[in-house]
Parts: sequence; structure tokens; C-alpha cells
Amino acid sequence: MVRINKDLIEGGNPQLLKRVSKDGTRYSYYLLYNWHWYNQETGAAKRTMETLKDLKSYVNPKNKYERHVNKENDEQAKQRRRIREKEFTATIQGYTWPIKRNCNFLEYFGEYVENYPKKDLRMMVGTLKRWKAFLALYYPALAEYIRPEMMTPKLIKEFVDYLQEHGRGEGPLGYYQRFRKVVKAGMDDGLFMGDPCKGVHCITDREQLRKDVLSVEEIKQLIATHSPQQNVEVRRAFIFCLFTGMRWCDVVELKYANIDYGNRLLKFDQAKTSGHSSASGVVLPLRDDLLQLIGEPPVDNHLELPVFLLPTYTMAIKSLRRWVKAAGINKHITWHCARHSFAVNILNGGANIKTVAALLGHASLAHTEKYTRAVDSLKRNAIDGLLSDFDINI
Repeated sequence: MVRINKDLIEGGNPQLLKRVSKDGTRYSYYLLYNWHWYNQETGAAKRTMETLKDLKSYVNPKNKYERHVNKENDEQAKQRRRIREKEFTATIQGYTWPIKRNCNFLEYFGEYVENYPKKDLRMMVGTLKRWKAFLALYYPALAEYIRPEMMTPKLIKEFVDYLQEHGRGEGPLGYYQRFRKVVKAGMDDGLFMGDPCKGVHCITDREQLRKDVLSVEEIKQLIATHSPQQNVEVRRAFIFCLFTGMRWCDVVELKYANIDYGNRLLKFDQAKTSGHSSASGVVLPLRDDLLQLIGEPPVDNHLELPVFLLPTYTMAIKSLRRWVKAAGINKHITWHCARHSFAVNILNGGANIKTVAALLGHASLAHTEKYTRAVDSLKRNAIDGLLSDFDINI
């Protein structure tokens, strides 16, 4: 077997080359740097070499797996060569290249989540969990250490496919949006030469309501169901959300200061859209029964106390699902289903779409239209249910 010492894969400076191992079965990649000045004493050009030690390919791939490894390694090696070229150019021009070469993106992601200040922390934690699970399943060699330069658009596209395969509704899109947020922070911190997510999209039908909705009858059934072990605060808060359309992140932060008892109004700023939407502020009228559900502040003038003393989201969901099961409702109910149920039921009761958009705090009707489609579906199902009892022959 003849050893190939200089097999050019991609030109430039540095050049990307490969050389075969002593046993002739694998080949490794290395970068050859040509420095553009000469040693004054000898007149010889200065050349240095960098081996990409973590990339090993097969000389004669025998199956689909080995061919896939070769293709992935070639792509990784070429991307690194292009990054090194930027670094090299910066070095010979006398300035520092900003890319942090040896950073572990998994550690960076973990630190980002630990210091994340916003109220969608639960989704950000879920995004990191899914990123780790994806790497462990498809790229086990990168499950503990992945450099930013290894994150190609192809790899990220596979991550999006993983999210869509293992998620439902708008969940995959929500996780990918948060993943992109971390990547953007990494770009600002000098981890990436460009945007590795560029051209990678997570497609979902945002106009279609995918979560289960509780009908008016099911809501009555739920309210009528009591259990000695039931978490009363979860019960109160979920019923409140069913009649106000509030999200979990808003109801958990709801304070007595948000209640205008004199004018019977609820006023709050939506955590999800605060600061970047003209419709983030929401004002909702409160009937006497909802005011009774809220109650008065336990201590005079302590308006900053929370209205509902809720446990963690995980514990609240467990309590909610036990309650739904005890009520005999065979649906996958999450906290956000209260918001969807509120919108669908008031539309079904005759409210116009603009009113519903205002109550939900939507900046445009496009976000509200999915509820009108759900109402059309409910009407169609109701008619189908009626006609199924008859045999119409004219």
C-alpha cells in the first residue's frame, strides 16, 4: 500500500490535505500553512502544519455508514480550513481574530441557560435537553464536546428534523427559536464566523390549532370535580385562565396590584411580548364570580403579593392532569389549553375576531385566525354528529 503524504482536498492558505495511516485503512486530515515571509538567514519559506486529530476517515469505505462518516468528516474539515484561513489572514495582518477556537458549545449553552433571566426559562432548559439528546443519538462522539466550528447547517437541519419528529404542535418551532437565540449570543461572543443556522428553517402551520380544547360542557364537568388531595391554588388559577385566556407565565406572576377592584378590571403586561409588541398590555373586564375567585389581598396595602400561590410548572401540570382524569375527560390538557379553550369558546359564543384578538393581547388578527378555523371544525363536527343519527333518503 502506497502512503499518500500530500493528497490535496481543498486549496487556499492553509491547504487542506490528507494522509493515510501506516496500516493503510484510515486517513487523517491536516492543514498546511504557507507563511508569506522568509527567514532572513536561510531564505527558506516558513511552513507549519496542524493535524485535525478528531477526524478519521476510511480509505476504502465498505458500507453506507463508512461513506457517511467520510462525507461528514470532509465537510467538517473544509469548514475548519475556511475558519483557519480567516484566522491566518488576521494574524499576518497584525490583528486578533475574534473566533474562540477551543470553546465547547455545550458548556456555553449550559452557562447561557444558567444565567438566562427571562420567563421562558422552562422552554430554554427544554431546548438544551433536546440538543443534548439529539447529539447523544446521532453524534455520540460530540455528545460531551462540540466546537462551534463543527456546527454546520447540515447538522442543525438534522436537529430541526429531530425536533419535528419528536415534538408536536408549535413545540419544535419554539425550541428552535430558542436554540437560534443561543447561537446568536454565541455569534456576538465570537464563537462563530457566520450564522450556522442561516437557511435552516422549522416549518409549522401556525394557523392550525393543534392543542386540545375544553368545551363548555367539559369545563363545567371539570369545575364540578373535587378531590380531597387536589391542589386548591392550581384549581383556582386554571379556572381563572379558562375565563381570561392568561398564559402560565402571566398567571404565576399575577399580583393584587393588577386588579382594579373599583372598575372591575384586570390589567397586566404579557411576559411573552413585553417590550416588543404594541399589544403587550392587556385589560380584561372581571365579573363578580372572577373577582370572588381572586379574593381580597390577605394583608391591607400588600398589593405586590401574588394572587395564586402556585407550585412549579411541573407540579402544577401533574396536579392538573390528575384533576382532568378524575373528571373523566380523555384529552391531553396542558396549561396553555386554558388559553385556547377561552378563545375558541368565546368565538363559538358569537364574539368577533377583533374582540378576541384584543382579549388575548394579539398584535394582529393573523395569530387569532387559527381559533376561527377551530370553531369551524367544531361546528362541522356538531353537524356531522347530528346527521349521523339519521338516514336521509330523499
